[in-house]
Formats: sequence, structure tokens, C-alpha cells
Amino acid sequence: MTCRTRLVVGVGSKNITGSFIEIIEQQGWQGLWAGNGINMLRIIPTQAIELGTFECVKRTMTSAQEKWKQIEGPKLQIGHVNVNFSLSWVSPVAVAGAAAGIVSTLACHPLEVLKDRLTVSPDIYPSLSIAISKIYKDGGVGAFYAGLSPTLVGMLPYSTCYYFMYEKLKKSYCQSKKKKSLNRPEMLVVGALAGFTASTISFPLEVARKRLMVGALQGKCPPNMVAALAEVIRDEGLTGLYRGWGASCLKVMPASGITWTFYEAWKDILLVEKRIL
Repeated sequence: MTCRTRLVVGVGSKNITGSFIEIIEQQGWQGLWAGNGINMLRIIPTQAIELGTFECVKRTMTSAQEKWKQIEGPKLQIGHVNVNFSLSWVSPVAVAGAAAGIVSTLACHPLEVLKDRLTVSPDIYPSLSIAISKIYKDGGVGAFYAGLSPTLVGMLPYSTCYYFMYEKLKKSYCQSKKKKSLNRPEMLVVGALAGFTASTISFPLEVARKRLMVGALQGKCPPNMVAALAEVIRDEGLTGLYRGWGASCLKVMPASGITWTFYEAWKDILLVEKRIL
């Protein structure tokens, strides 16, 4: 996580090995876990809100589509032509994925800001209490929502693709194998592939987002996401848009696989208990 964040925002070495060695030389072994405490505090509510929102919106959308099919959809007359409206073209998974990303980001963005500050600039923000105090002193409550707009812009394609790919891969695999559900190892692999695909597609936006969030620490902050992308391309070429992608995959793939495996396992357990009660 520490190496990935430094690579994405453009701090220090341009490869994983160099970044790893650089951190140890400058901060010792403990530097590899800079910001890990706040990241653990961040990931719990973020994942809970995200997965809960996804499940709730998906079920609501699916239920609405089923009810819509049972009645004749409303018609709009354009000239002498009646146009039928339908919800069938809307993907409940895609909508639920987008909603999950938006809600979790709005709720937990301050923790993301703290994590990035502690990870990128441990000399300026040596502890969580100092980071909270300094950020508030410098910009008030609003400073904890620095970079919120680009975060939402970057989160939408990632979250939508992430949940859509997981459900699509799971459904396609089960159909091809004529199975009703995945076993745990299969969930691990499908979850990892979903994380890999979503991260790869949206990674340039992640680079721009991180540059905007911590740009002020380096004395330069692009005015918007387009400017951040243009700056990266100008300074590092198109390959700069994927700087840190390898480190990101090393982090995202196992995390995504483990998340889905435990989520599906707990959902099965809770549904069984509910049926028993």
C-alpha cells in the first residue's frame, strides 16, 4: 500500500523495488507501514457501507424491474407515435456498483485524505493526531474533503466496473460449468479478476485523483483532473498514467478476492440463520 501510493502520486522512485528500498533507507522498516493504522480504520466502514449499499440498491432495482414487467410501462406520445418506457435496459448491478462507490466515498473520504497524508509525508504528519490537527488548522473541516470531486469522478468507473465484472464473471462461470454457485477458491479468483479489470480500466483516473489530493504537499496542485492528466502525460508520457499499476494490482487483486470470498461466506451464513429463525 505504501509503495503503491508513493508510485501513483509521483514521489521518489519510479518502480516498486526502488520505492521499497527508498522507504527503508529513509524511514526504516516501520516506514513500509506508514498510514496503515488509519487505513485499517478506513477500510472497515468503507467496505461495510459499500457492500451494504450495493446489495440494497441491487435488490431494489431488481425488484422494481420485476414489477415493471408485470404492468404495461408508461407511454409517451411523440406526434402519432407511442413510445413505451422500460427499465429492462438498466443493469441493476451497474447502478448498484455506482451507488456503492458514491455513498462510501462521501461517508469515508476524510479517512482517505488522512491515509494519503500519513503515507506520503510522514515527516510532516508523523501521527494521526498531528495530521488531524494540522489539516484542520490549515483548511478547516473542508480540508478533510480535499479532492472529493475528482475522487467521485474516478470512483464511478472503478466501482461500476468492479461490481459489474464480479457479477458477470460469476454468472458466466456458473453457466459454463452448470453450477448454481461458486466455491471459495473460485470466488477468490473471480474477485481478484474483477479487481484487476476495474483497476486497469480506471487507473489513469486514480493517478490524477491521487496527484490532486496530495499535490499541495509537493508545492504544486493541478486545478482539475484534466489538468492533472495533462501534467502527467507532459512530464512522463502516456506510460505515466499507469505508474504504480503493477503495485496496485499486487494490492488490489488479493484484497478484492479475499473481500468477495468473506462477503459471500458471511452472506450464506446469515441467510441460513435467517431461514432457521
